[in-house]
Parts: sequence; structure tokens; C-alpha cells
Amino acid sequence: MDEIEIQKCGVKFDPPGIVVVYNEKCSNKQRRRTMPLRDFTKNTNVEKATQDLLSHPRHGKYVSLITKAQLVRLVTIVRDKLNGMSLEASLARNDALDKIDPEENLNTVDEETLKRKKAVMDKTFEKHQVKPDDPDFKYDVEVEFDENNVIESGWDSEEGSDMEF
Repeated sequence: MDEIEIQKCGVKFDPPGIVVVYNEKCSNKQRRRTMPLRDFTKNTNVEKATQDLLSHPRHGKYVSLITKAQLVRLVTIVRDKLNGMSLEASLARNDALDKIDPEENLNTVDEETLKRKKAVMDKTFEKHQVKPDDPDFKYDVEVEFDENNVIESGWDSEEGSDMEF
């Protein structure tokens, strides 16, 4: 994978496909590759289409250099266009899917939206995670919380702890 470097990626709507512009390091030439999304319809599962591209013997080498989140976003844009959505509306929808709203109830969203939101949460967690080999790592940190700001909830009270199952 060291012989190519991705410069740009985008979509093609007719026929549906992913377009990658990359540099070949050995020849120092810029090339463009279009990878068709075969049998892609407005009802195609985005996750499956993404996996098909990643596992394709000819195209996997190129799309594996694109982050999975970006690849899912590109495939979603193509599917949205096939469903009649404008490019601007699709981009706005994708931006909303890539943001976490603490007030949003994720129990009510569809499976695809939930996967996208979880991927964003995982990425945020990994970015902020402090590992043992990090210079700011401290073992067994204890934090004191202000007892005046405690919000009571019925599920964490001691009253119900003696219930028999």
C-alpha cells in the first residue's frame, strides 16, 4: 500500500461508482480510478456495498486507503441520489449523521443511523482515550464530585435493592 497515496475521492452517479484520484509514488504520476458499484439500487445496504468494495480483488487496494467512515459516507450519497435526494440534502443528512446530539434518543433510530452514530462515538472515544504509554497517563485517578449537583434517579436508588428475583 506504500506505492500509492490517495489525493481525492468522490462519487459518480450514472452509473453509480466511487472515484479515487491517487499518486503512484514509484512513477510520480497522478491517476484516476473509477470503481463501479455493481447491482447498486436505492434499497442496497450501505454496509454490504462498502464491504464488497473493500473485499474486491481489484479495488480493495485503493478503497482500503480511504477511512471506512468516509467510504460509508460516499456510498450513502450515491444511494440518497438514487432515492431522489439532491446532493445538498444528502450532504446535510450525512453531516447530521456524523454529529452526536446528546438529546437524541438513539433507541428510536434505524439500524444504519445507529451504526453511523456508534462509529462517530467510537472515533471520539479513541481520540480522547489516554493509554498507559501516553505521557499524561495517571493510574487510579480519584475524582471528587460535588454532592449538591447530584440528580436522583429511581433506578439507582437503594430502596429497590432488596427485591427478590
